[in-house]
Amino acid sequence: MIRRHITEQTAIFLSFLKWMILSTVTGIIIGAIVTLFLKTIHLGEGIRSQLPFPYYYTLPFVLIFVVWLIKTFAPSAEGHGTEKVIEAVHKRHGKIDLKVVPIKLVATVLTLVAGGSVGKEGPAGQIGAASASGLSDLLRFSDADRKKIVICGISAGFASVFGTPIAGAIFGVEVLIIGVILYDVLLPSFIAGFAAFTTAQFLGIQYTYFDFHYYQSVSLDIPLIVKVIGAGVFFGLVSDIIVTFMNLIHKGIEKIPLNLYIKAFIAGTIVVVIGILFGDQYLGLGMETIKDTLNPDPYFAKDLPWYAFLLKTITSALTLGGGGSGGVITPVFYIGATSGHAFGMWFDYQHIALFAALGFVSVLAGATNAPIAATIMAVELFGLEIAHYAALSAVISFLLTGHRSIFPSQILAMRKSEMLEIKIGEEIEKAEVELEKKQFSKFQRIRRRILRKKKERGL
Repeated sequence: MIRRHITEQTAIFLSFLKWMILSTVTGIIIGAIVTLFLKTIHLGEGIRSQLPFPYYYTLPFVLIFVVWLIKTFAPSAEGHGTEKVIEAVHKRHGKIDLKVVPIKLVATVLTLVAGGSVGKEGPAGQIGAASASGLSDLLRFSDADRKKIVICGISAGFASVFGTPIAGAIFGVEVLIIGVILYDVLLPSFIAGFAAFTTAQFLGIQYTYFDFHYYQSVSLDIPLIVKVIGAGVFFGLVSDIIVTFMNLIHKGIEKIPLNLYIKAFIAGTIVVVIGILFGDQYLGLGMETIKDTLNPDPYFAKDLPWYAFLLKTITSALTLGGGGSGGVITPVFYIGATSGHAFGMWFDYQHIALFAALGFVSVLAGATNAPIAATIMAVELFGLEIAHYAALSAVISFLLTGHRSIFPSQILAMRKSEMLEIKIGEEIEKAEVELEKKQFSKFQRIRRRILRKKKERGL
């Protein structure tokens, strides 16, 4: 008995030691690569200011080049990054072509610098996962170990670009399967996330945080709780709009019987027209707009129209649908923060910044099915002061978005209502949702009863 216990504890300790070393090395490597990625974006944004015309005029031509670059050298680098990583983890044991790292980096930087409405988190996650996959090939890992270290790579990529090491690590684990967190890879993901985040900070990356404790009272009170519940419902609707619209635009562009490069040029041109008509705040990362909505002084976001989140959804869908390279998480942050700002303007002017912060994390929870990571992110970005409200809003948004996601390769491991019947274990894009049979029979009986009463009254 004692021998068995010692054997078990020794095996666990050795496994812990192995993954502590591997995940630390992985995190440091990915932190350095993501730092290069972020600094290249910053450099590109500085260079574009030297152009004698608005920088986003170059977008149609850049999209053509990006489509060619990805199609020629690394087809798996297509799209918004995270989706391809989830697909690789579920279908190929995490096997990702190492060429994705340089191609994704260059393609995303070009798309962002030209004004494409995409983000940096998805590419960082994909770059991290591809780097981890390359390391596993070098060390000749088994399929199981490769899958595990690739998940660490996702977490490291997210942690170093979010600036939130705990939420980034959790997001990398939570985003794979809806309703399940892979506990066996949780500790390595944390270690990789912290190592990447610390490396990025050491190499000069600075992150922005907003601690609500210093400028806004968000103490618990019943009227505010009611408004937060209403906001959670609204954010669920916004999340559903994002998923639906991005899916429709992507499939719609695919069905157009034109050459890929022509479609890229047309999509880019439409985005340019939106920039000319409505302003360039709906293009690129949009970080300044996000910061303005989170500022307690309403002056900073006074010119922001209520429909800003809808315009951002359109420009993001067109950029990605047209072949642009980049992530979808930063646009989700923008859409969440601006929709929260609109909600605050409509229902609670005193707490506009609070609702912008809640939208920032709640739309992320709904659109990506990651409510735990979103709640932890709220604490890391905005302080413990709003944790209770963030948890409430994020979970409501997550549930009300339904069985949908901006990542169609996510696996379903739960149903969001006992009244629905859905096959567990399917990819979310293939899931068929129906009313549960008993509930369906109950509804049918109620319907027949109502029709019978109407008929009797008619007689």
